[in-house]
Amino acid sequence: MTNLDSEAPTVAPIESAEVALKSKLDQPLEVEFTGDENKQRGNWTGKMDFMLSCIGYAVGLGNIWRFPYLCYKNGGGAFLIPYFCFLILCGMPLVFLEMSFGQFSSLSPIAIWKICPIFKGLGYGMVIISGIVCIYYNIIIAWTLFYLVSSFRAQLPWASCLNYWNTDSCAQRSSFNESANASIANASQMAVAANVSGRKVTPSEEFWKYRVLNITSGIEDLGGIRWELFAALLVAWVLVFLCLVRGVKSSGKVVYVTAIFPYLVLILLCIRGVTLPGAVNGLKLYLLPKWHKLLELTVWADAAMQIFYSVGAAWGALITMSSYNRFRNNCLRDAVIVPLLNCGTSVFAGLVIFSIIGFIQSETGSPIEDVVDQGPGLIFVVYPEALTKIFLSPVWSVLFFLMIFTVGLDSQFGMFETMISAFTDEFPKRLSNKKILITALLVAVEFGIGVICVTRGGIFVLQIMDWYSSTFSLMIISFFECVVIGWIYGADRFYRDIELMLGRQPSAWWRICWRFITPAIILCIFIISIVNHSPVTYGPEDNKYRYPKWAINIGMCLALMSLLPLPLLAAVALYGGSGSLPERLKNALLPSPEWGPMVERFRDQWLSQLSSQERIRTLACTGGKVEGFDQHGSAAPGVAGVHGKVQREDEEDICLNPESSLKTVFASKLTVDSSAN
Repeated sequence: MTNLDSEAPTVAPIESAEVALKSKLDQPLEVEFTGDENKQRGNWTGKMDFMLSCIGYAVGLGNIWRFPYLCYKNGGGAFLIPYFCFLILCGMPLVFLEMSFGQFSSLSPIAIWKICPIFKGLGYGMVIISGIVCIYYNIIIAWTLFYLVSSFRAQLPWASCLNYWNTDSCAQRSSFNESANASIANASQMAVAANVSGRKVTPSEEFWKYRVLNITSGIEDLGGIRWELFAALLVAWVLVFLCLVRGVKSSGKVVYVTAIFPYLVLILLCIRGVTLPGAVNGLKLYLLPKWHKLLELTVWADAAMQIFYSVGAAWGALITMSSYNRFRNNCLRDAVIVPLLNCGTSVFAGLVIFSIIGFIQSETGSPIEDVVDQGPGLIFVVYPEALTKIFLSPVWSVLFFLMIFTVGLDSQFGMFETMISAFTDEFPKRLSNKKILITALLVAVEFGIGVICVTRGGIFVLQIMDWYSSTFSLMIISFFECVVIGWIYGADRFYRDIELMLGRQPSAWWRICWRFITPAIILCIFIISIVNHSPVTYGPEDNKYRYPKWAINIGMCLALMSLLPLPLLAAVALYGGSGSLPERLKNALLPSPEWGPMVERFRDQWLSQLSSQERIRTLACTGGKVEGFDQHGSAAPGVAGVHGKVQREDEEDICLNPESSLKTVFASKLTVDSSAN
């Protein structure tokens, strides 16, 4: 036996193993399978399960209650130019990045950061954001259920001022005094109970404030629990549990209803809306372009922010849903279709909304500024008011709130599955067989926390959660996603990973976006958000409620909660390494040995593309096996007549300090059996 004093003798066994590996993997790219390809985690039952789940997740309430108002405010049809520009420059690249990222690794947002362990905190940040938003998103679903149940009567309860909850300020919009401040343009912030002297309020607004919320004067007075909302919230969480109890196997079937039904209702509402008197005037306000608006920076900023939030990137849901795809799924096609459908739905929803707004204006003679609205006030105040003026109003009300319910439920599926998969993937040995228990436990925790939001003052708590939970975190997370993939792991290397899935590399456009254009846009959005940020408030301009300092501090803590894991886990990654600080940093930026495709035969193909040192490190640290080497990186007997072996005591060095250890270990301790020569 002789010790090697150079790396030259390592070439023979490595090259021979590569030849053996290539012959083993010599098979067509497309192979048909029956059952799950990924036996450990499972897969979507069919391609449409994934597509509908992504569409249902991306098409959320913001498409209905925010985009139409932004389009009207920012130049009508002219707003579509910056909107679709940012879709191409920012929205689609982020969706493609996350879909290909999740599909390649078959991992959810926490475990997926094996690609760059120092940034594992980004995954925890995604899960925390999804967890917080799930809490108050189900509150909105609970409100929707309340309205849905209230719609099953001959006359809608918000049609008149003759109910026990109405006040002396209640009046039909057509009877408002022209000099009174009758605007409900800020109903989206759910005006507080106190009214300015002389202000008239519509029956639908009073139903919202005094019947649904029974709102208090502020967050200092939460009041008692609204038991009807408590029951609605319980029903909402039970439905979420039942739909996700079997993971993507059950939710993938539910979305055939929850993702398709809203489009059927939107089509019906659009047909009914455009045939109403005055609808044309509303559509003109929505679509006629005001070209001079394109010269205003705020218009472009609103378009960028709307695209950023509407495509659903950085929440972890796109990564999670894509992780259940088959390895050869065409994620590039999906990453183009889903954002286009998402934006198309926003534009179409605007037709539905503004046809109704034009009708209200025609019926009441109110200025358009007094009718048009955004946010929850649109679907819980303005649109319900319009429904009371349509023939068979209870029927249309049931359809409308069923649509809102299914839209909200779809988005909830994506966010909640993100949490479930994150924990089961991070601790597979302990939790992979306990998914039902984990789902039930998370439902119970989220429901328990959400109870505070169904108190009489709960809307003030929800406003804080909505204001702070994801305002800055999503931008920071998505920015670092681009940095990690585009620069640290390397866009070229990621392109080779995508080629393994698709059989071809995508165009250079996506690489340019990930490395330059998209992170630059995200950085601009972040700066604009910082500059325009203001402390949380609540209510209309004429009677705005200002939160106490302690409540604002709680909101800031919520904003920081999803960002703290980033520096904390980066410090853990550095502390757990070996060598000097620069060596630890360099090693923490390298992919973990466990990184790569989860399905064995695709992992073998991927390993064959790695450099010799990367491949041997992966094998030595994971106990993997490639033909020509054993699980410790040993060259098999008879391969080029050479026996090579990495000693077990060297494995830890290779894993913890790969940069300095690989060359040393394989140069000095790979031995050759002389007798074999």
